[in-house]
Amino acid sequence: MAVPARTCGASRPGPARTALPWPRRGPQPGPGARPPASGPPRPLLLLLLPLPLLPLLAAPGASAYSFPQQHTVQHWARRLEQEIDGVMRIFGGVQQLREIYKDNRNLFEIQENEPQKLVEKVAGDIESLLDRKVQALKRLADAAENFQKAHRWQDNIKEEDIVYYDAKADAELDDPESEDMERGSKASTLRLDFVEDSNFKNKVNYSYTAVQIPTDIYKGSTVILNELNWTEALENVFTENRRQDPTLLWQVFGSATGVTRYYPATPWRAPKKIDLYDVRRRPWYIQGASSPKDMVIIVDVSGSVSGLTLKLMKTSVCEMLDTLSDDDYVNVASFNEKAQPVSCFTHLVQANVRNKKVFKEAVQGMVAKGTTGYKAGFEYAFDQLQNSNITRANCNKMIMMFTDGGEDRVQDVFEKYNWPNRTVRVFTFSVGQHNYDVTPLQWMACANKGYYFEIPSIGAIRINTQEYLDVLGRPMVLAGKEAKQVQWTNVYEDALGLGLVVTGTLPVFNLTQDGPGEKKNQLILGVMGIDVALNDIKKLTPNYTLGANGYVFAIDLNGYVLLHPNLKPQTTNFREPVTLDFLDAELEDENKEEIRRSMIDGYKGHKQIRTLVKSLDERYIDEVLRNYTWVPIRSTNYSLGLVLPPYSTFYLQANLSDQILQVKYFEFLLPSSFESEGHVFIAPREYCKDLNASDNNTEFLKNFIELMEKVTPDSKQCNNFLLHNLILDTGITQQLVERVWRDQDLNTYSLLAVFAATDGGITRVFPNKAAEDWTENPEPFNASFYRRSLDNRGYIFKPPHQDVLLRPLELENDTVGILVSTAVELSLGGRTLRPAVVGVKLDLEAWAEKFKVLASNRTHQDQPQKCGPSSHCEMDCEVNNEDLLCVLIDDGGFLVLSNQNHQWDQVGRFFSEVDANLMLALYNNSFYTRKESYDYQAACAPQPPGNLGAAPRGVFVPTIADFLNLAWWTSAAAWSLFQQLLYGLIYHSWFQADPAEAEGNPEARESSCVMKQTQYYFGSVNASYNAIIDCGNCSRLFHAQRLTNTNLLFVVAEKPLCSQCEAGRLLQKETHSQRMARSSANWYRDRDTGEVRTSASTTTRRKIPQTAAAEPPSRRRWASWSPCSCCCSWACLPGRSLKSTPTPHAASKRQPPPAPGLPAFALLPAPHFTP
Repeated sequence: MAVPARTCGASRPGPARTALPWPRRGPQPGPGARPPASGPPRPLLLLLLPLPLLPLLAAPGASAYSFPQQHTVQHWARRLEQEIDGVMRIFGGVQQLREIYKDNRNLFEIQENEPQKLVEKVAGDIESLLDRKVQALKRLADAAENFQKAHRWQDNIKEEDIVYYDAKADAELDDPESEDMERGSKASTLRLDFVEDSNFKNKVNYSYTAVQIPTDIYKGSTVILNELNWTEALENVFTENRRQDPTLLWQVFGSATGVTRYYPATPWRAPKKIDLYDVRRRPWYIQGASSPKDMVIIVDVSGSVSGLTLKLMKTSVCEMLDTLSDDDYVNVASFNEKAQPVSCFTHLVQANVRNKKVFKEAVQGMVAKGTTGYKAGFEYAFDQLQNSNITRANCNKMIMMFTDGGEDRVQDVFEKYNWPNRTVRVFTFSVGQHNYDVTPLQWMACANKGYYFEIPSIGAIRINTQEYLDVLGRPMVLAGKEAKQVQWTNVYEDALGLGLVVTGTLPVFNLTQDGPGEKKNQLILGVMGIDVALNDIKKLTPNYTLGANGYVFAIDLNGYVLLHPNLKPQTTNFREPVTLDFLDAELEDENKEEIRRSMIDGYKGHKQIRTLVKSLDERYIDEVLRNYTWVPIRSTNYSLGLVLPPYSTFYLQANLSDQILQVKYFEFLLPSSFESEGHVFIAPREYCKDLNASDNNTEFLKNFIELMEKVTPDSKQCNNFLLHNLILDTGITQQLVERVWRDQDLNTYSLLAVFAATDGGITRVFPNKAAEDWTENPEPFNASFYRRSLDNRGYIFKPPHQDVLLRPLELENDTVGILVSTAVELSLGGRTLRPAVVGVKLDLEAWAEKFKVLASNRTHQDQPQKCGPSSHCEMDCEVNNEDLLCVLIDDGGFLVLSNQNHQWDQVGRFFSEVDANLMLALYNNSFYTRKESYDYQAACAPQPPGNLGAAPRGVFVPTIADFLNLAWWTSAAAWSLFQQLLYGLIYHSWFQADPAEAEGNPEARESSCVMKQTQYYFGSVNASYNAIIDCGNCSRLFHAQRLTNTNLLFVVAEKPLCSQCEAGRLLQKETHSQRMARSSANWYRDRDTGEVRTSASTTTRRKIPQTAAAEPPSRRRWASWSPCSCCCSWACLPGRSLKSTPTPHAASKRQPPPAPGLPAFALLPAPHFTP
């Protein structure tokens, strides 16, 4: 930010940071002061003075008073510390609770978490779970291949001959414009009854399979009817699989023809508008149907490509990108006389969700101009594919060219780069309606083992941009069993409502032969898939024995998390996988990079690290100690990790064998006891199978009590560990009420409540009426105050959360309070653990007044200091509150208490919103350190679609010379102009989102985006510190002092008297980020040499025949930074907004394949094309 001539600036005496030069006016820094760090200037200057000189400066407008001396402020700080400590000792009951635990030592045992054994056991359980799914997959794939081989093709098959359940039948019958309504209801469509199944979160029928056929495919075509005929036999295999493994979820066969048959049957979850689901576009199908590939897409943007044709090309490229998965690498370039990348990516990058989004937005900025130069486009593409200094798939290589036509065959380019081996396939796409000769395009494709497609209209885009996958399946079919390996996908949203799942996939090959003794067919029939819900995998991990801050996580070969407590996507799009990198799920550092790399490479290990963690409410940063332990999950693509704080090495396990004691403690959960014993919140955990969950804790407690009246804590249907610990903690916290809280007068110390929360799931709030204003999470493990108290020693203050955009706090009826909490640490038999957190809730208004008194010069309780006209006194926070600002700020930079009454309703706000000038000074003096991170799971409101590429703006504008030239009127440019105007008027709505559809579509309301988060935490300065904020004639003195054993900073400062001290605000709230994907370029910095390198990995996940794979596969894929982040942001191309997916052409129908034995056109090894 530019600094005006008279703005404030600061020199930084703390750790090296950037700051402005030392100011010229005032004393120069002494020999002990640190010189200012080099770097860009900050907007605030601090004039450092020797400490003895500061109290001699009088505050403006207060001639009888001087700024308090350092020892005075330190004296106030000690009084504050003593008051806080005294209240917590009396009411917190830390020592008393320790004694209670010791007195009840016979009621619990101390168990140990052994990280290596734990992580190996969980990894083994996950391996067993997935292995059962793998066996079911193999049975399905083998059966499908045999069924299809035995099937006899029927040319005269009719719809009436096939009986099946059409999953979309019910929705189509309700739609008067549907295909079935037009042709009448078919008797061949079954009508089924369904029963609710909690495992599927849906109504299902276990006796039948369901069939889903894409909207743009004719159900009555011969191809589809034959597909339905032979796949019907899969029902028996699906049923037998479920009999052997009742935990199986969706079993799905996705056919290369577009048919989806899944078990058990359930109605299709069709959207309100047109259903665009096509199984061949699903991430799991794409991954299972083809080998990893390197793809370069080149787009003709010459002057003849404009209007509708340019629109079709942009949409076609976006659809083509959707056929790629994380196993693939891609780049997109446009060409006319010369070729250039459409984005800042100058080489192949991983086709992950974020990179594809960059390409899609960049493609919308393409503008048609110049003349066609195929040579420039193909040379650029071949150079990209021959670049061996970058990470790439090194399996299938291909070039996709989109053009409106041309006469050049560029044979010299193919001879130079691709012949005679033809290692790169070339696919050509003729886009739009034109009168060009397409023979050169057909020749280019056939001469390079590719395929030629035509996209005359928008309805042909989807089907023609995915047909190339059939061609790429050829090496897999030829490889046979070597290529048939089960793969596990990234996490994605299930289209039928299971939530987040991963899918095991296995390709199904066509085993029919062209004739006796001849080769087998070289086509993939489809992909078999079985879903595994993430919740089922989570159930295999320990939940509550690891403590509030311990957890299990798992990552795949790309470093994307399969399991992690921070995997919480705000929006899910069933068309895209959920890809959250491990280093984005946590706050990144070098230690975690090494752990990630080791896990990807398949090693096991253990490491204790000091790292930063973000609080649950994302307002605070804590520096903590964590133990990481990891092992690979055998026979899978995953690696499992365990994170454990040192204080969670041990945990309590209740042993309540005495049933009388169980009943006694259980009675303290009854609401009738709350008035005398305090209100009890119980964590909403799965204590028993029949326990009805509820978001209302009162209702949940009622359901729990009703169930406990029917079963015992030792019942087999209940989790005995959870129940015994809950009941034990109920009794222990009740004893705390009896020994400490009940006999104390909370009003004497201006307390609204006292509380205790435990690992067992109990939160007891005393007195009972205080529960009405209790807003903390009833699950202690999900409460920010609980987790932070465990990670920090001392007293943790938590002011009420306030958003600057919301109205101020309402200070009525003493309902606004400040939580102060601390962990209870036990040491029993040399084993240390922290099983509980206790605390108090301060009355904001009363403690604000008390704060003034404690930070004053009073010598008696009711007598403020008097200062006569002839005497010279120091200012204090009570008498001089009009001139002196006194505040308590917590370690996140949020206001806790103030001596200014008008700031009481701002308690909980980031202090920069209250006093930007002073907060900046504290930051510049290293009292605070800033940490920036990025939330890749955020949800943002959609931006209004731009008009780039629309017909009126994308039109080719001829010059006056063109109009005067007779030859121009017969040229392609003139025809393109006429075509654009005509189609732009008629079919303009094809490229616009339907308002009704947008209204009913969640994706139209909000979409995933990247948000930048900024948090602050205490820096390295612990001592008392005085300084002057130099603002010209309006300088401000301030003193800052950390309060020991708390997370508070005590600040005393002069109030600003003029606007010259106004400075730019530090931001703490979330903001939109232009950050790129982590692995966008797959670069990293070598730790030994410091050189910038590319990761030497590939994405190959299966064994590929030697003719297809040039390099062996590797597990390693990681990157710690991207060289593109400085220049290629999502906003660097203004106005790039991708429209919603257009509606497919209703008349598009798939034609039957050639007769068995006839090779497809794309598979002919024709080096030359004969028209």
